[in-house]
Amino acid sequence: MTKIYRKAVSVTAVLALAFVFSNCGSSDKPAEQSPTTPATPADNGEGIGNFAGKEVAPFDAALAEKGKTLFEAKCSACHKLTGDKIVGPGLKGVTERRKPQWILNMITNPVEMTQKDPTAQALLAEHLTQMTNQNVAEDEALSILNYLRQNDGAK
Repeated sequence: MTKIYRKAVSVTAVLALAFVFSNCGSSDKPAEQSPTTPATPADNGEGIGNFAGKEVAPFDAALAEKGKTLFEAKCSACHKLTGDKIVGPGLKGVTERRKPQWILNMITNPVEMTQKDPTAQALLAEHLTQMTNQNVAEDEALSILNYLRQNDGAK
């Protein structure tokens, strides 16, 4: 056998074994939920994350100015401030459609939000792209929220 042929046979054998072992122990019965697994919280419009259940301060123009810089650096590649879609949805009117806690949780916790929050799941289904976690700190998220508020006419 040639060296290339032996290598191809070896790779094929490894893939076949991986397939067999990955299917071992499967069952037609659905997996039972562990008693220690927390239930998904009821949808109260605040989303999933550190901001759920917290009060959010009213509009702050100074924070909005900081938020503009952060938005341009971390958000503008995928979002426009108009209603137009780039990759993610346009953000015009978002502060009127969503609670501030939901917006803050989406900014700081996008992956868990799209896994557990019904509104975020619907947005993912519509736009077909998972929002990237930009590792935005909570104070930065508050600045971005204020910039979005300013975009929606807050004074």
